[in-house]
Amino acid sequence: MKNAQNIAHTLIEAMPHIQRLAGQVIVIKYGGNAMVDEELKWGFARDIALLKQIGVNPVVVHGGGPQIGKVLQQIGKQSEFIDGMRVTDSETMDVVEMVLAGRVNKEVVANINRAGGRAVGLSGKDAGLICARKMHIERNNPAMNVPELIDLGHVGKVHRINTDVLRLLEQDRFIPVIAPVGFHQSDNQSYNINADYVASAVACAMDASKLILLTDVTGVLDEQKQLCSSLDANRARAMMNSGVIAGGMIPKVNCCLEALAHGVSHAHIIDGRLPHALLLELLTDEGIGTMFCGD
Repeated sequence: MKNAQNIAHTLIEAMPHIQRLAGQVIVIKYGGNAMVDEELKWGFARDIALLKQIGVNPVVVHGGGPQIGKVLQQIGKQSEFIDGMRVTDSETMDVVEMVLAGRVNKEVVANINRAGGRAVGLSGKDAGLICARKMHIERNNPAMNVPELIDLGHVGKVHRINTDVLRLLEQDRFIPVIAPVGFHQSDNQSYNINADYVASAVACAMDASKLILLTDVTGVLDEQKQLCSSLDANRARAMMNSGVIAGGMIPKVNCCLEALAHGVSHAHIIDGRLPHALLLELLTDEGIGTMFCGD
């Protein structure tokens, strides 16, 4: 009886959150350990299927860095990173596209479908979904008067998201699952794009109510290494300027702030290592990670 009462309490707590989210688009970046651990993979798929069932419109953008690295190692090719970005020559780009748009994407789609959802896999080339531009990294060089431009090869940034196919899938109650491979419109060249950046761009283009980044950390930590359950944009920028937010968390926070600046109501960084992290963040009063809101 007590277990049944706990379930009833959970459902009652979730009700106002379900009502607010009904009909809304939520973009989820799926990556980290949640894509590796079998139990977490199945839990994520069920969470996505459940969100769709209760009237939310989830859009999934997945990563796949470890899977790419494993295949490159198998063919004897060394992975090289500059400022956290994978240097991507033509051979590496072929592997990236094969792994992301093929193996990883189809596994995510299959899991969601097995959980009762109706998922459709896409890469940025499908219906011209992700139009990309080549990315360069700038570095200050004391021997030069201007910043040095570092060529990363086939690494891109989002230029434009074509939402037509996403809207059609939404109308027919399908769940889009996007591999972060873009293309250049003039020559159809493929580009490897950071999945966080793609998720943020999709959230902006789709007028999403929320952007959620699944990570392998609890969220943003303050000066005392305590979790910040919520941050406004001003405080987040101040924490980056002071070095409290540093390293790999900076690009994730910037993706969240970019989404807020373009009309997304809230952005979240949550710990994907927790079972059912999505539902805990979205459908409970306390949540589990860091929620960003506007100034």
